[in-house]
Amino acid sequence: MKQQIDKSFYSYLWAYILVALSACMGNVVDGIIVGNLISGDAVSAINLSKPINQFIFTIHLLINAGAGMLVAYALGKNDSTEARRLFSRALTLSVGLGFTLAIVGGLLLPGATARWLCNNEQLLPLASDYMRILLLGNPAFILMWGLSTMVGVDGSPKLVSMAVIIDNVANLLLDIVFIQWLGWGIAGSSAATVVGHLIGIGILLTHWLTPRAGQAPSPLRLDLATDGLLISWRRIVSQGAPLAIASICLTLLLFSANSIVLDNFGRAGIFAFSVCMNLLQIYNLFVSGTCQTLQSLGAIHVGQGDNDGVRIIVRKAFRFISIAMATTCLVVWIFPTDIVQLFGGREESFVSEGVRALRIFALSFIPFCYIYVLMIVYKLYHHHSMALFISLALSLTVIPVLWAMARWLPDYFWYSYLIAYMIEAVAIFLIHKGRHLRFELSGQ
Repeated sequence: MKQQIDKSFYSYLWAYILVALSACMGNVVDGIIVGNLISGDAVSAINLSKPINQFIFTIHLLINAGAGMLVAYALGKNDSTEARRLFSRALTLSVGLGFTLAIVGGLLLPGATARWLCNNEQLLPLASDYMRILLLGNPAFILMWGLSTMVGVDGSPKLVSMAVIIDNVANLLLDIVFIQWLGWGIAGSSAATVVGHLIGIGILLTHWLTPRAGQAPSPLRLDLATDGLLISWRRIVSQGAPLAIASICLTLLLFSANSIVLDNFGRAGIFAFSVCMNLLQIYNLFVSGTCQTLQSLGAIHVGQGDNDGVRIIVRKAFRFISIAMATTCLVVWIFPTDIVQLFGGREESFVSEGVRALRIFALSFIPFCYIYVLMIVYKLYHHHSMALFISLALSLTVIPVLWAMARWLPDYFWYSYLIAYMIEAVAIFLIHKGRHLRFELSGQ
């Protein structure tokens, strides 16, 4: 049995890591291209826009994540009518909210939005140019993520993988075309991301345009009937609310962290923090692959009532993430200056602050990764309240620690994330012991 689990585990793991690698490399290489073609300040400006990106992703989770589960339930019951209705109403709601955000943020209040997120006059023009295109193009973000969810649920996960990979490759190639050849500057980077998503959307639409060999046409078609519209929307939003709440907390963390760093440490500080956030993308590559493997393969063994099999999978997941984190951390500690300069950090203050921050953050993300994988383990064993607590605490614990360290111990500010995650680890241990939770299928 162990050999079979080994084979299945790594089959799932490398497949999920391949998809995560595309998104990870898209974000990291995008930062490298912008840093070298424009400046280190441009990398900071992109990082200052991350709360907007996360808010757009929250809208997707609120609508499409919940709708995807409801559509899957309906398809499982062979209720094509209900699946089609839920698919159509999620699509219209997400696109409608996307265009509303584009009009308000991208057309009516682009300057106010940028100034709200960036109060540094030197960075503001870059941030404003990037955010305006980001807000105008946000319907493409929501539609890309929403269609990916629905196409996957409808039985074409390989098409989703292809769309995501080509989306990111197009983004990187268009970065060079728009920034360097056409001279659009940082607005070109934002435009490249939007166009990449439009290409991804075009690929996903072939799910409906191209008949699938040996399969019936997709039951997910547009249904514009309005009967029970509000009831459907309420079901969709209720289903996606837990994930959206966690995403809103992350949005607050991104906004708070950027504001605190920029106010207290200026351009050099926000650049160093931006490079650290790109480092987090590397850690997330391994965390995402590990967690999706846990959820998929672990759920199969949970359904079979195979507690021993689940334990083997969990142990393998923690072993893999430990090796991946140790390797990444070692590389960062050996080559911090090279990593900073890779993102366009040329000024002496950028290099010195970046090196100091990177080495500390490399350690800080280790407890983060363990805690995140542990959250999936709690979900796997149906301890949903603990999983929700961890999800919220991962974001909300950091904010007060960042504020306190910036105010009273600024010399040790970069330890804030490490301190916050250690506090959360202690809290999880105490709650786990206090509630006498056990990781056994019989205890569900």
